[in-house]
Amino acid sequence: MGRRPNKCYRYCKNKPYPKSRFCRGVPDPKIRIYEVGKKKIPCDEFPAAVHMVSDELQQISSEALEAARIAANKYMVSNAGKDFFHLRMRPHPYQVLRINKMLSCAGADRLQTGMRGAWGKSYGTAARVDIGQVLMSIRTKEEKCLIAVEALRRAKFKFPGRQKVHISSRWGFTRFTKEDYAKWKGFGRLIPNGVDVQWLSSRGPLWRLIGRPKKK
Repeated sequence: MGRRPNKCYRYCKNKPYPKSRFCRGVPDPKIRIYEVGKKKIPCDEFPAAVHMVSDELQQISSEALEAARIAANKYMVSNAGKDFFHLRMRPHPYQVLRINKMLSCAGADRLQTGMRGAWGKSYGTAARVDIGQVLMSIRTKEEKCLIAVEALRRAKFKFPGRQKVHISSRWGFTRFTKEDYAKWKGFGRLIPNGVDVQWLSSRGPLWRLIGRPKKK
């Protein structure tokens, strides 16, 4: 039997139904890799960031997430280069989808009971996304920013509903705008933390900012 069309599972009609000790036998989600590209490059290397934002309250299947990841990654590798971007899939498919299988062969009415006991078996997984939630993010160099926008535009065709692509005003995946990032980095208030930075506030002991005095 083939897969059901996505219109059967698109809307958030019911309560969240995650995998648990009560809900067993859930098939593995189709998407297994959530970050591709140069994911360990420090944030200084990739100042530009582009985000795809959901414009609807809906469910996105793990198959659609995997298809969008492959489409965006393929375009970025062939046009920007495999060493010049970091792509991150933001939602995770925790919602378990169910199916109440019906037999369609001859004599099926003797074997099944119609809508009696219609709670279905686990069938697949999906991610529940909200309006304004980020679906995909790409950080890259400033000159490759428009290539990232086109990659996310092509990935939009793998999702149901409407999405919007935004060029972020922040530095990479950090929480600082580009002006603030340059200012605080000049003051030495930003501590490198992989793809992000940690903020060194002015609170706490004074030696954190000026260093400990040397012992004689």
